[in-house]
Amino acid sequence: MITSENISDFYKRVFRDSNYPDGSSSMQMSHFNVFSREHCPLKSPYNRKDYFKISLMIGEGQLHYADQWISIDRPALVFSSPLVPYSWETTNPNQKGWFCLFTQKFIQEDKQYNHSILENHFFHTGGSPVYFLTPDQLALFDTIFQRMNTELRSDFRYKYEIIRNQLQLLVLEALKMKPIHEFSPYQNSSQRISYLFFELLERQFPIDTENLLRLKNATDYAQLLNIHVNSLNRALKQSTGKTTHELISMRIIQEAKALLQHSHWNINEIAYALGFEEAANFSNYFKKNTGFPPLAFRNKVV
Repeated sequence: MITSENISDFYKRVFRDSNYPDGSSSMQMSHFNVFSREHCPLKSPYNRKDYFKISLMIGEGQLHYADQWISIDRPALVFSSPLVPYSWETTNPNQKGWFCLFTQKFIQEDKQYNHSILENHFFHTGGSPVYFLTPDQLALFDTIFQRMNTELRSDFRYKYEIIRNQLQLLVLEALKMKPIHEFSPYQNSSQRISYLFFELLERQFPIDTENLLRLKNATDYAQLLNIHVNSLNRALKQSTGKTTHELISMRIIQEAKALLQHSHWNINEIAYALGFEEAANFSNYFKKNTGFPPLAFRNKVV
């Protein structure tokens, strides 16, 4: 099963704020929020998000969506769902607009509310997630987002009912528009898989006490990318000349050297942070790849 970014992960990544409920079952948690895009990160990781998201994008960048990507260079409405992995990469730091995120339970907790908002093609695999906007459409959707933001910050007892109505209005207005068909495939599948692999690999580093190594072998990466491990190995071998195991090992050794040289962690702590159950296993692994036991390397470079 592909790992998802949950609500709690989102706040920690974007705002470094952990004052939100554990998102391990976030789709069962009722949640809604709306934000300005002016202070968003310039790049988001490629994975599935365990929540729905609608973005009013004003700015330039690339949306990587499933096995395709599209360049966004004018105002657009973008729909994202837990069904399809995606990422956003900014090409111009001048970003404006809005985005809202919400869980399925937020939509469904009002038993008299029309749940069809989640059944539209915007949120389905193979659907059309991007709609470029005319000036009039941009003004309309900007007004809807502003209304949701205003209501959310209010203390009105029925503010969430108003927000659900605004979400419904947003979706109905979007249904009037024609989706774009300008998604571009990567030059080849190996290039796409390699790009996604290296993004996942680098996102794990640097290691610290709150960020331990999670993806430890080729199978972990293949599952997250939703491909067979043989396909991952073949793609990386074709594009880099190295196997998945070699690339992972190279990056782990690079991080191990940095920890030995620049941290005060002992060997047990470094071994644990890098995913080794026993310090002896880490020592053997490090020596096999560098020719030095960890302590000898630390003493050598200090």
